[in-house]
Amino acid sequence: MNKIRMIDITGLPERLQQIAKKVEGNERITTEDCLELFEKADLGFVGALANMIRNRKHGNKTYFNKNFHLEPTNVCLYTCTFCSYSRLIKKREEGWEYSHDEMMDMIKGYDDQAVTEVHIVGGVLPQYDVEFYTKLFKAIKAHRPDLHVKALTPVEYHYIFKKAKISYEEGMKLMLEAGLDSMPGGGAEIFHEEIRDQIAGGKCSGEQWLDIHRIWHKLGKRSNATMLYGHIEKFEHRVHHLNALRELQDETGGFQTFIPLKFRNKGNQMEHIEESTVVEDLRNYAISRIFLDNFDHIKAYWPMIGRDTAQLSLSFGVDDIDGTIDDTTKIYTMAGSEEQTPAMSTKELVRLIKMVGREPIERDTLYNVVNDFTEEELDDEGFKGYLSLPVIK
Repeated sequence: MNKIRMIDITGLPERLQQIAKKVEGNERITTEDCLELFEKADLGFVGALANMIRNRKHGNKTYFNKNFHLEPTNVCLYTCTFCSYSRLIKKREEGWEYSHDEMMDMIKGYDDQAVTEVHIVGGVLPQYDVEFYTKLFKAIKAHRPDLHVKALTPVEYHYIFKKAKISYEEGMKLMLEAGLDSMPGGGAEIFHEEIRDQIAGGKCSGEQWLDIHRIWHKLGKRSNATMLYGHIEKFEHRVHHLNALRELQDETGGFQTFIPLKFRNKGNQMEHIEESTVVEDLRNYAISRIFLDNFDHIKAYWPMIGRDTAQLSLSFGVDDIDGTIDDTTKIYTMAGSEEQTPAMSTKELVRLIKMVGREPIERDTLYNVVNDFTEEELDDEGFKGYLSLPVIK
């Protein structure tokens, strides 16, 4: 394999030079190295290393899919301090609680569209139980067998399995039999107990989150992983979280994609905490790419960070920017994200990717290629993208 050229490391601290040489040599960095990057490395340095890894794994290929979200409810039993989306049961009149039939009507609304995935996630309520979700998954598959069902996080599964008095193993097998195809990565927040107890007390623990994914992977299925950053956590808590994911991936190989999720401070109990800067967002993507050597993909969730930052992230280790969405998610719009009506057409996604010199690849959920838009011609209208920014190779 041709060696991808390194940046000039002359004059850098010895420790950072050692880390750079590890990355160039395709050698795994340690948790101590990862913490050093968070504490000492600037954006240009980690960006260059992450871009090297990204190009080594994917070249210029950048992935997206055609998907939509289905959010059964935003009423929730839990009171996570970072959440702007949920409404407590005592204020349930401010939220929504869709019935099985209402959700199937929403699914049928996409019958004439070439979407490949429905992403289902929402609040936790007693009526949304094992029976409800198995019935829903079966109905979706009966109606549209080829639609990939990516649904629910360990937060929901832990609750509904405990309520049903069944084990995680029994529960995940029931979901698989009902038509669940894969799991999204939500609900991970921060695994470290000290932080998790403060921001998401009462939900499943970090170990329980990991265990449910482990069980799902052992059933031969795939899932994603996330980390909520930029709130009260410290760099060492991020490293602890990333290492737990890397260790589970070493064990099972079942994770497809890692998605850093930026804390947004509108309309929640942590409004007093200043949000992370774009520079820190890009550093976080880059360091995640460097450390998670056994994850194939790093995703920038564009409805959360906005189109501009998502486009920039493609030079900082990111190779996936999620999908068309079609304004079907409210989780981040209610928290004050730049994208208040998150929807992009295929043409818009292709344009966003091509304008920074990358190759747009439409994928399905499991990263099978659906369409390669590399040769797609762009018109000259609109924003020209960040072509003037250096892409470090």
